[in-house]
Amino acid sequence: MNDTTRQREALRTAFLDGMSRAASSVTVVTTDGPAGRAGVTVSAMTSVSADGEEPTMLTCLNAASSVLPLVLENGCFCINVLQSDQTAISDIFSSRSPAPGGDKFAGVEIFSAATGAPCLANALVSFDCALVSADRIGTHHICIGAVKAVHVAPKGEPLLYGMRRYLRAVAQ
Repeated sequence: MNDTTRQREALRTAFLDGMSRAASSVTVVTTDGPAGRAGVTVSAMTSVSADGEEPTMLTCLNAASSVLPLVLENGCFCINVLQSDQTAISDIFSSRSPAPGGDKFAGVEIFSAATGAPCLANALVSFDCALVSADRIGTHHICIGAVKAVHVAPKGEPLLYGMRRYLRAVAQ
């Protein structure tokens, strides 16, 4: 291994360690349409803009994910922010735990909003998006969506992830 390779590997290791310390909300990104229904747990999502014709959001999906081609073909996705008591849902959609009967959506109440992407009925908030663009950067695609509908739970707290484990917000 040469010096350049060692430096890159050291930077990558430091980056991964640093990112593990950045807590984020846990979300399940879902899609449905002609390509089929699918979902995956992700932590990389954020708003892009509240202004313009429609608000916009982005999520990052691994290029190797089986969900990405379905999002691209279906042209829609829903970002479902999980509640603090929904670790089991996160584990199923991340494939940490087996899905009941092989179906990640089994036992999860869903509904369709404007785009047809599945919204998780008990999510803290669901952002139903039409895909605007998807660009590959490294190992992931940055998927930007125009928000078509927002469904907010009347109460609850977000499920958080940081330090490579689930976290709970501390009430002040």
